[in-house]
Amino acid sequence: MSTQLSGVLTALASPFASDGELDEKTLRRLVDRSIDGGVDGVVACGSTGEFAAMSAAERRQVVETVVDQVAGRVPVIAQTGAVSTREAIELSRHAEAAGASILMVVAPYYEPLTLEETLRYLRTVADAVAIPIMLYNLPGATGVNLSPETVGQLAREVENIRYIKDTSADMAQAGQLIHRYGDVVSTFIGWDSLLLQAVAEGAAGVMAGTANVMPAELVSIHRALRAGDLARAQAEWVRIYPLMDAIMSAPFIPAVKAALTAVGLPVGAPREPLLGLDDATAARISSLIETMPQLSTAR
Repeated sequence: MSTQLSGVLTALASPFASDGELDEKTLRRLVDRSIDGGVDGVVACGSTGEFAAMSAAERRQVVETVVDQVAGRVPVIAQTGAVSTREAIELSRHAEAAGASILMVVAPYYEPLTLEETLRYLRTVADAVAIPIMLYNLPGATGVNLSPETVGQLAREVENIRYIKDTSADMAQAGQLIHRYGDVVSTFIGWDSLLLQAVAEGAAGVMAGTANVMPAELVSIHRALRAGDLARAQAEWVRIYPLMDAIMSAPFIPAVKAALTAVGLPVGAPREPLLGLDDATAARISSLIETMPQLSTAR
């Protein structure tokens, strides 16, 4: 698995203009912010990107815009899961044709599915494309937890299933994925505040919405860990943790957007029914960012 993806991946936010429409110009700036910060890949239409509040046409627009702006500098991971298998296949084939490097596929998240139904959906979508697949384990939204055993079985059965993003926040489960099934699947942790533990444990990397806000800082910690410099990684983690904790302790999408506004890159409000942060929480995040002037887009 020497050519496998690894490192810090930014789960891109989706900027919206004052009229509620996608702000393509700001999305391009957001892509450049992450790449300039040294991230190893960017993710279009993930949960942080509010894909569930978008039409299929908007999701296609986001993927096309991100692929175009990246221009081959880093891999683009497109989240193409949907409520129906048919739509997931259509979005997956579009993303593949548009130039995405990897497809991330979440299971349907409305009608509770059995494990058998979930596995059939994942196999069917993976079989519809040729590029690598990243399973997206999001049990809080889908109601189905993909156990390490199930993930390992899928990866052995379906050739292009090569990655998993685990957003269970269960490091015991992540440890089993890493140590029992690392020969067939690379594990990315989808819980930003577990970066230090996950990479030290041997995860391939982390997919982080907070990388929109502090890409270079997360990349530096990842590089220190990979170089075996745990002391430097821990020292850098201590410096960013208050901001990380403030964002992770608030409603996540509004918090990421509030933080981006505070660094000088306003990306608009979340799309309703999500609402913006309360004033006190937004002020706390802003005050923490003021202690980290290197995050400002004006530097």
